[in-house]
Amino acid sequence: MNLTELNENNFEETINNTKGKLLIDCYATWCGPCKRLSPIIENLASKYDKCTFYKLDVDNAESISDEYNIMSIPTLLLFENGKLLKKDVGLKNEEELISFIES
Repeated sequence: MNLTELNENNFEETINNTKGKLLIDCYATWCGPCKRLSPIIENLASKYDKCTFYKLDVDNAESISDEYNIMSIPTLLLFENGKLLKKDVGLKNEEELISFIES
């Protein structure tokens, strides 16, 4: 499953128009931990319906990275109904992702 890629043109509209929770995987193509996290998130997205999943390449979205103070990657941003609930940094396994979304 390929996740929808967000960018500076569709980011705000997407977070404001997605009902319920959405998780954004902020990554870079050169980042090793990001490469390991990506298939975990894609697998979870294919079977977990309590959240909508997106990706954001921070190298192509500097204003968003600045706005959300993304200093390390991978960074996860969890929104609900347009509002940032929390963010976390680092590689997670599937159980940790579910816990992050549900807690």
